[in-house]
Amino acid sequence: MDAEQQLRVLLNDARLAEDLKHIAQKVLNHERVTFDEGVTLYKKGELSYLGILANYIREKRHGNKTYFNRNFHIEPTNLCVYDCKFCSYSRLIKQRGEGWEYTMEEMLDIVKRYDNEPVTEVHIVGGVLPQYDMAFYQQLFSAIKAHRPNLHVKALTPVEYHYIFKKAKVDYATGMRLMKESGLESMPGGGAELFHPEVRDQIAKDKCTGEQWLQIHEEWHKLGMRSNATMLYGHIEEYWHRVDHMEQLRHLQDRTGGFQTFIPLKFRNKDNQMSNVKESSVVEDLRNYAIARIYLDNFDHIKAYWAMISRTTAQLSLSFGVDDIDGTLDDTTKIYSMAGAEEQNPGMSTKQLVELIKNVGRHPIERDTLYNVITDYQDYEFADEPKPHFYKLPVIN
Repeated sequence: MDAEQQLRVLLNDARLAEDLKHIAQKVLNHERVTFDEGVTLYKKGELSYLGILANYIREKRHGNKTYFNRNFHIEPTNLCVYDCKFCSYSRLIKQRGEGWEYTMEEMLDIVKRYDNEPVTEVHIVGGVLPQYDMAFYQQLFSAIKAHRPNLHVKALTPVEYHYIFKKAKVDYATGMRLMKESGLESMPGGGAELFHPEVRDQIAKDKCTGEQWLQIHEEWHKLGMRSNATMLYGHIEEYWHRVDHMEQLRHLQDRTGGFQTFIPLKFRNKDNQMSNVKESSVVEDLRNYAIARIYLDNFDHIKAYWAMISRTTAQLSLSFGVDDIDGTLDDTTKIYSMAGAEEQNPGMSTKQLVELIKNVGRHPIERDTLYNVITDYQDYEFADEPKPHFYKLPVIN
């Protein structure tokens, strides 16, 4: 039975509540789900019901295709002027002895280590410090592009841009234009957390607001450029806060069409100021992926980080709306391992990742940053493959 047949069977189930049946019919008719219906999905939608709806949408858009890419990551520093309560990774400046601060030369040395590797993207994100200012990143991006012109530079979140633009006394539009001219090609989705101030003021009060996060992405989109979006879920928020977050993303996407991918990020409670907060269950994780796929009807892709949620849960997520599970991971990254992710030393070869996708009946596609196909692995025959020297990072993307 294919995805559409499953949805039609669901619609004929006399036991299904009328409000849930109405939402399912809207999905079949490709009609937009409302805010209140999004809340209803969270409050009343059982896992099997949500999976049928989300998988129908996923397969209408992408069939069995499941994407990953090969990149490497540079974390300039884990020191930060901000004190986000959920963060296990960063250290305040007064904790300098527990952190690192790379120089420009050290970052370029990292780039050069991958000169003979088939990577397509460098992903740059880290803490916020005064010395990493606008001129620093302009020079860094330009130097990377001069060294390896075909390497896609995906770098920095609105949290970082808000800080450096304010310090440089330039507006968002000017700042983003100057970043593009220096070699920036896309933006990751980090720093979004949850937009609503009821939650944001409790978990990340001192950094950019949700409105400012959206404004910076909008200015980037106006330049014809692409970016991603995230949502940190499973902590102190209520269901309607999640829907509010996705509603604001959906509004901006209606205006600009600049977002590529939405990545729900599971809150992890190890060694941070919210360690008393219980983490969400696997069932709730899958429900959340599914509702994101149903609600964000104008986003092309939903991504899950296998290193954050485990390989098995990542495989399951491919039946709950997810069509991208990131890629092979750098076992030196600390952003999720320090927060207690299942994969404390993540690393998969391309062959292992392809097998993970194929083992649940999906079609593995290696993509570039903009989702152009690099290699279709459906019928690919692997030679003996050594453990790769690079891994894709499970950073807020």
